[in-house]
Amino acid sequence: MNLLSKIAAVGVTFVALCGFAASPVAQAPTTLAAGPVVAVPTPASHAASRPPAATPPSAHALTAEDAGAYFDGLLPDAIERGDVAGAVIVIVKDGQVLFERGYGLADIKARKPVDPETTLFRPGSISKTFMWTAVMQQVEAGKIDLDADVNQYLDFKIPPFEGKPVTMRNLMTHSAGFSDAAKDLIVKDPARLKSLETLMKTAIPARIFPPGTTPAYSNYGASLAGYIVQRLSGEPFDAYVAKHIFAPLGMTHSTFTQPLPAGRSANMAKGYRVASQPPGPYELVGESPAGALATSGGDMARFMIAHLQDGEYQGQRILDAKTAELMHSPQFKPVPSLPGMALGFYQEPGNGHRVIGHAGDLNLFHSDMHLYLDDHVGLFISFNSAGAMGATHNIRTTVFRGFTDRYFPAPAAPEAATWKDAKADGHTLSGHYIDSRRSDSGWLRIANFLLGQSKVTADPAGVVTVSSFRGVNNQPKHWREIGPFQYQEVGGESRMAAVVEDGKVVRIMSDDLPPVLSLQPVSSAMSATWNVPLFYLSLAILLIAALTWPLAAFIRWRYGHSFTLTGRPALLYRLTRAVCVVDILFAGLWFWFLSQKDVQWFSSGNDWVIRLIQLVGLVGAVGALAALANVAVVFPDKSRGWWAKVSSVLIAIACVACVWFTLSLHLITWRIAY
Repeated sequence: MNLLSKIAAVGVTFVALCGFAASPVAQAPTTLAAGPVVAVPTPASHAASRPPAATPPSAHALTAEDAGAYFDGLLPDAIERGDVAGAVIVIVKDGQVLFERGYGLADIKARKPVDPETTLFRPGSISKTFMWTAVMQQVEAGKIDLDADVNQYLDFKIPPFEGKPVTMRNLMTHSAGFSDAAKDLIVKDPARLKSLETLMKTAIPARIFPPGTTPAYSNYGASLAGYIVQRLSGEPFDAYVAKHIFAPLGMTHSTFTQPLPAGRSANMAKGYRVASQPPGPYELVGESPAGALATSGGDMARFMIAHLQDGEYQGQRILDAKTAELMHSPQFKPVPSLPGMALGFYQEPGNGHRVIGHAGDLNLFHSDMHLYLDDHVGLFISFNSAGAMGATHNIRTTVFRGFTDRYFPAPAAPEAATWKDAKADGHTLSGHYIDSRRSDSGWLRIANFLLGQSKVTADPAGVVTVSSFRGVNNQPKHWREIGPFQYQEVGGESRMAAVVEDGKVVRIMSDDLPPVLSLQPVSSAMSATWNVPLFYLSLAILLIAALTWPLAAFIRWRYGHSFTLTGRPALLYRLTRAVCVVDILFAGLWFWFLSQKDVQWFSSGNDWVIRLIQLVGLVGAVGALAALANVAVVFPDKSRGWWAKVSSVLIAIACVACVWFTLSLHLITWRIAY
């Protein structure tokens, strides 16, 4: 059985709230089985800071009638084939709702349709844009300095990293340098839901990058900003947003409060992994400012209009115009030629139009929001299912690309010539990479370092392939260099670029991905080139040794042979085989732990389970000494055959390899943080 398929259970929780609308690294896209959702060419360039390009004559007029015909022809069949229960879509234009519609069912058992005005969906990390709006209200009030050390707003301390403090601008651009975390991210039992204050003080992630240098998405960092709003305002975060954002905008079907307040549940859509299975429970988000929002399509229309009108909606203002303009402007560009981060929003490729947005994923709900700033158009879509093989990821990608290409198509441009140094640059990029959004402090390194590395290769012509940069057909894209480390998708219009300093790759990014993560070269010590083969080879050796131990005993018993070893050699033989059993048990227990699909499994309440697994691993690590001692005893003994000597060495290597993986993947740690 493929271990990678089992670790996907962790991946579901790990990407919850991440807000990746088109992220093959974070959520591998898959093709809908026989579905209508087809690959729509990615827009040619983001040009996020350029004036919008002139609309080509081939553009469709964005009207309610045309949008209705387009989405009525796309979404009903897409959600049916994708095993998705329901969806809501809202389009706003020039300060008005242009089009809103519900598709499918909010509750399959009750046969309750989706009402775009009243049915509540969970937009996941789109919640952050409300929280960042609250932060900017505090900036506007003079209570927050975007470039000050955030410790001055806290009642505990975030330690500096390499002498640099974390600022609010770092938090808003996901460049604070925090290691990612999945523990207590989503729970089902309200009794296990910790207060925001408790989580912020007890779950400070490790720091892995200097602030302001590296994109690394952080739910903790976003929630820390929400906690600062709570402290400075003197109001609970959910109450603050209700009073200062929901109320002015007339968002009467929205709440951050968890569990869902009385009176709201009647309108709450059920959440499904797939429509053909029973619904799941209401997901309680531990770091609530990062993803706890429940809202309707109609309410999201009001919020989008407010941002498209620089903070104003029907005479009510949630931000001054200058504050809103600052919030929407580029702030951090990890790769200068690709989209970067605004304050809380990420820039998106929009065929030369200025587009910002966010997306959100819980386990059961998946959503996107896109704001075409200079065109005064907003698009929100949300699904109450993940769908078969993650179908909603492809649908969302297709909706955004299709909408952009239909109503804001890119002008025709001549094909750029292949860069003269394509072969040499392809060789420079080749190697193994790891996502900058990762957990470095706990056992999630299994997913990140051992099984989650991306491989970059180049063909003889210099065309580059990145294993994790995939299209909606789930196949890796190919990239042709058109400038110094600037790449165009072969047969498509996505862009990729790398930052290379002194001949060494710093990061690789693509405009298919939001600018909150990048690929970084892996150190030689952690490279999958040798670690993955060593991992599987060691498991095979340990498994063979563990199985042949009782088999050999059975054969001796069956044919009346005696065990020829005595004394210390016999003891070390048995201890070595016992260590093999322990190491296999250790690996098996992690396999079992990672296979759990209950999101509440990855919570503080199960720390004792991890401690027991770690105890088994500790026994195996110490037992490696017995395997080494066995080699020292076997080799001088002339009565032992060549197979005894070879097998003792192989087993010792496998046991030492287990110690290496235990330490390098942080499978045994003093503090249980992940």
